[in-house]
Amino acid sequence: MAENRASQYAQYTEGTPCWVDAQLPDVEAGKRFYGELFGWTFEDQPQGTVRALKDGGPVASLAHKTDGRLPTVWTVSFATPDAGALCRRIRAAGGRIVSPPVPFGDLGVTALVTDPEGAVFSLWQGVGTPGFGRRYEPGTFAWVQLYTRDTRAADAFYGGLFHDALFGPDADPGFGRAPVSDVFPAEMPPHFLVHFAVEDPGAALEEVVRLGGRVQVPPFGTSYGTAAVVTDNQGASFALLRR
Repeated sequence: MAENRASQYAQYTEGTPCWVDAQLPDVEAGKRFYGELFGWTFEDQPQGTVRALKDGGPVASLAHKTDGRLPTVWTVSFATPDAGALCRRIRAAGGRIVSPPVPFGDLGVTALVTDPEGAVFSLWQGVGTPGFGRRYEPGTFAWVQLYTRDTRAADAFYGGLFHDALFGPDADPGFGRAPVSDVFPAEMPPHFLVHFAVEDPGAALEEVVRLGGRVQVPPFGTSYGTAAVVTDNQGASFALLRR
């Protein structure tokens, strides 16, 4: 398995997944669900969000969904040293800027964007908090998969934006892509699916159901491990992964 611990002060190559957050109607219900499922504890953050910790290291955040028209989702953030410059490159490559770069307290700068097919992701220009404090271990980020209708176009878009993170000599991308039809119905829109590591997928699936979630796609084999797609008790989809 890849490294277990990610220093809170490590710098991430541009294009490396460095954070995940969930927009939920009920943050307290989310704390109960993920706290029991993954053993997370929580602390308050700027702008009404809470940061999840695993064994003392930051691993994710939960935020209140202020607009009921917005989806209940997990969103991945990719690291960048300059969110403004990356937004310009994304727009030039055919993507869209949903929310331009804005400060997130004194922790960094964030922006919300899409690729040319509409898959949504965030950018994170960290200042004091570059990203994950722990990853690649049970109860923490393990992978993010882009499900897309045009894999060739996705390769060109992300390969052009994030070449060093995906293909450089020190690449540790934690990021792949597959056709939507591999796992989901053809009408499913392109999207990123956040994966969390588990030691025992069967036991984790039982726990998801016990906590009020549901199994969306039962365990299946991938090139990066055995995955299962689930939703939490508020409808946010994510995957469980054993590598």
